[in-house]
Amino acid sequence: MSMKLVILGLLMEANRHTYDIRQTMKERGMNNYMKLQDGSLYYAMDQLRKDGHVEALEVVRDTNRPEKTVFRITEAGKVKFQELLIEQLHEDFKHYHPLYVALPFTVHGDQAKIADILENKIMAQRMLMNKMRSLYEEHRSIVPRVILQMMIGTYKRAFSEMKWLEQLQKDAREGRLQERNAPPEVDWD
Repeated sequence: MSMKLVILGLLMEANRHTYDIRQTMKERGMNNYMKLQDGSLYYAMDQLRKDGHVEALEVVRDTNRPEKTVFRITEAGKVKFQELLIEQLHEDFKHYHPLYVALPFTVHGDQAKIADILENKIMAQRMLMNKMRSLYEEHRSIVPRVILQMMIGTYKRAFSEMKWLEQLQKDAREGRLQERNAPPEVDWD
């Protein structure tokens, strides 16, 4: 559903060919909150076309490149967009952290190796924060405020994740992951 919503949303902004949709998704950093697979993009576009939600507007031919079909959203597509938008906004947030499967068993693992792995994850969060900050600066005057809010949200989640990983790494470096009755300090605010 979210891929169709994104396609229709981008077509609400402007008529586009599928490659342009893909590039716009990448430029806006949508890969940070949804899977971007070419196959699912082209499949969703084909389904939208078959269902009458988008239609071919023109075929653009460049000399040494394959032809590109430019699509536009139909009136039925605008109705479908509104339905998908409301559905997505009602969607419950589910967060299944991939580390949660392994963390309970780290008490039996090599704490130094675990700390090194966590260092890589901390660096990844720092990179994501830098990327979001850069994207924000590049797009602050050209995208709607809500897109900037998404960038801020991604930055803040990465910052929070980084701080948690740093605490976890500190415990691993100090060999404290298996300790009992020694809860970490928590700032609940």
